[in-house]
Amino acid sequence: MFSGIVEEAAVVTGLRREGGNLHLSLRCSFTNELKIDQSVSHNGVCLTVVHIDKDIYTVTAIQETLERSNLGLLKIGDKVNVERSMPMNGRLDGHIVQGHVDQTAVCVSVRETDGSWRYGFEYPLNIEKAKEGYVTVEKGSVTVNGVSLTVCNSKENSFEVSIIPYTNENTNFHQMREGSVVNIEFDIIGKYLSRMMQFLGK
Repeated sequence: MFSGIVEEAAVVTGLRREGGNLHLSLRCSFTNELKIDQSVSHNGVCLTVVHIDKDIYTVTAIQETLERSNLGLLKIGDKVNVERSMPMNGRLDGHIVQGHVDQTAVCVSVRETDGSWRYGFEYPLNIEKAKEGYVTVEKGSVTVNGVSLTVCNSKENSFEVSIIPYTNENTNFHQMREGSVVNIEFDIIGKYLSRMMQFLGK
């Protein structure tokens, strides 16, 4: 379980394919605090640490994860938003994030708004999935590349988020451009509520 408060943007140092799997190696400041079999969020995807070598650690993404996320698009030198799992005695500064990415979205706009930034995203509309809570709601929560954000200008299959300078500088948002593919996790509370409403309607 995560909070969507990214700790830093780790740098991809290695990519190795093995069958349908992709082994990703990354360099970050807290590698020496990690342990084998520990969960870490990568652009919002929960992956398990399988190898540690000095300041570089390695995780493995299976084919299903690569098809559902943007991890398969990564290149050497790219920055990845990383967050360790949330301690049960910690503060929930973001929102409840599972690390189970639902789908990808495409950045369709980036504009500066008097010191902050406004990013717009679009994703394929699936009516059946929308009925199950795979949608955004105005002022609700959404996870974009592992970052917990507040939704604004929510539409059928698009939404916008506002990014403060600190978040822009300390995550991979500052590398994002129109056309960039991002990982989306919709709010789990909305999914549960939508599911319960389906049963109540039967």
